[in-house]
Amino acid sequence: MEHTTFLHRPTLRRPFLIAAFEGWNDAGEAASTALGFVGAALDAETFATIDAEEFYDFQQTRPTVRLDDEMRRRIEWPAVEFQAVRLPTGDHDLVLLRGHEPNLRWRAFAREALEVATSMHVEMVVTLGALLADVPHTRPVQVVGSAGEPKLADRFGLPLSRYEGPTGILGVLSDAASRDSVPALSLWAALPHYVQAAPNPRAALALVEKLGELLPLPLDTSTLADATKAFDETVGELIADDPDLVGYVERLEAAHDQETSPLTDVAPDQLVAEVERYLREQPGGGR
Repeated sequence: MEHTTFLHRPTLRRPFLIAAFEGWNDAGEAASTALGFVGAALDAETFATIDAEEFYDFQQTRPTVRLDDEMRRRIEWPAVEFQAVRLPTGDHDLVLLRGHEPNLRWRAFAREALEVATSMHVEMVVTLGALLADVPHTRPVQVVGSAGEPKLADRFGLPLSRYEGPTGILGVLSDAASRDSVPALSLWAALPHYVQAAPNPRAALALVEKLGELLPLPLDTSTLADATKAFDETVGELIADDPDLVGYVERLEAAHDQETSPLTDVAPDQLVAEVERYLREQPGGGR
């Protein structure tokens, strides 16, 4: 773990690692918001950081300037943190991995992250992602899961991922985990591409709820539900002012209600590929 600094080493019970990264994998900041909510709700404590100097192009992922309480300027550098969560019940604690998707040396980054995970005796890796798709904002957020190997798929009732094509750091991390004999599964939330607001608490709530189904967690989601209600009201008002968009949403609703949505029975990485195709076809496309 050449590039990792441990603040301390917590003692955890057979932990699961949950990872989310800002950037390509995080439409509407839904995945990072979901992981941040879980960490805040469960009193997560940072115990290690990965050196950003080794894995980020600061012209692409820029540091920011902040003023502290005494009005002194501080540089905040992109950070990757490991946080520990001790759960009061159950057989497993949690390790949360959060930060921005690295720009450089993905294989080395994944190895570094997995070395930390295995040193903490992590038994499973769960990745959270969010993507833009042709879905209506007026229907429940679809969260699609997949597993990397058959036994894990059977255990959690998830399909096996059969996707072939471009991937992000979540795919690289999951592959590194599987190669290291650590089971890995992924959860992706599909967001309407015509709603560009971020963070999207509606999708974050859907991810948190799905995560809570798979890994029973003592979470009170009322604050996230309140934020979702306010978000839905604002989005509804904005869309109501655009007749063309109202008609488009009605067509998406009809497709959804007739179960002819392009998302039906599609693995999460296939959704990513479909969204990338959609974006490339738009004016000025190509992320």
